[in-house]
Amino acid sequence: MKAHQPSNECVALRVCIRHCCLKLLSRRGFSLPEKVINRDWSEPYVASPEVEAVWADIYRDTNQYWDLYELAEKLIDTEYNFHKWRFSHMKTVERIIGYKAGTGGTTGVSYLKKALDLKFFPELWSVRTTM
Repeated sequence: MKAHQPSNECVALRVCIRHCCLKLLSRRGFSLPEKVINRDWSEPYVASPEVEAVWADIYRDTNQYWDLYELAEKLIDTEYNFHKWRFSHMKTVERIIGYKAGTGGTTGVSYLKKALDLKFFPELWSVRTTM
């Protein structure tokens, strides 16, 4: 059985939100490498130190970049709530089927535990450590 993959719509939405944010930062005058903005979106996203540096600038000067700071916090809120749902889903699966194979052909709970480490906006998490 084929392992469960996120729907094309789910992947497209995540990519679109990230891409729109990066384009916005670029339009607002922040320096981002071309490879970050115009990348192959079919490939998994790899965190960028340049993107993290931009978010650090925004967090250091919230008076000047209040709207971007608010955007960052809303993105973190959204991701945080999605992570809470992922955790709840993983525990529900563990409670219902234990460690049997998942219904989508995955390894079930083991797969869902790994998914807890995935981040939509990794630089918004890592910037808190580097500041």
